[in-house]
Amino acid sequence: MVDPDRMREIAAWSRGLEADAFRRACAGVSERHYAKGATIIEEQLPFDAWVGVASGLVKLRSLSVDGKEVTFAGIHAGGWFGEGSVLKGEKRQYEVVALRPTTVALLDRETFMWLFDHSAAFSRFLVRQLNERVGFFIGLVENDRMQDPLSRVAGALASMMNPVLYPDVGQHLKITQEEVGQLAGLSRPVANRSLKQLEERGILRCEYGGVTVSDLEALTAL
Repeated sequence: MVDPDRMREIAAWSRGLEADAFRRACAGVSERHYAKGATIIEEQLPFDAWVGVASGLVKLRSLSVDGKEVTFAGIHAGGWFGEGSVLKGEKRQYEVVALRPTTVALLDRETFMWLFDHSAAFSRFLVRQLNERVGFFIGLVENDRMQDPLSRVAGALASMMNPVLYPDVGQHLKITQEEVGQLAGLSRPVANRSLKQLEERGILRCEYGGVTVSDLEALTAL
């Protein structure tokens, strides 16, 4: 169980819930802390909770038999993911790894399903969330086919600046060049060159420990 103020801080979706639904949500959430490099969720194993990143940064990835890694997405503070697996009650089709010290919030499946069945506000949120996921993964497939480093870096950043998935994100994203490379599947030097290209186009500004996006529309278009 988490304190109501803490709940509103780490879960923007909870702020619009009906009073009873909000109380149930608070009662159904717990938090866990992970060190950098720790595996939070293992691929093909049951994991019933809906997951939110309270602080830190994680990546969703899959490993082939020969060890090749495919990164699907990066999720930072304010993002919640895995609703599809919770709804279907299936094993996770990806692994989740902490890229820096991370705290996650876990909403148990029983509470999640109660909210889905009884809270109109929560159901509306899930529809918007799932719709954004579909758009993101269509873009991800397109970028993967293009194999263009600039587009891949832009896509990795744009996905974490999505105002629907991250209502509190604003214009600044706390992320290192190394983390950008990990999320885009590129080396740090290549990711750095792409960031400088984006900066030269006036789309973002590279700063110590992060980037400030000045033109999200252009970043998303890339």
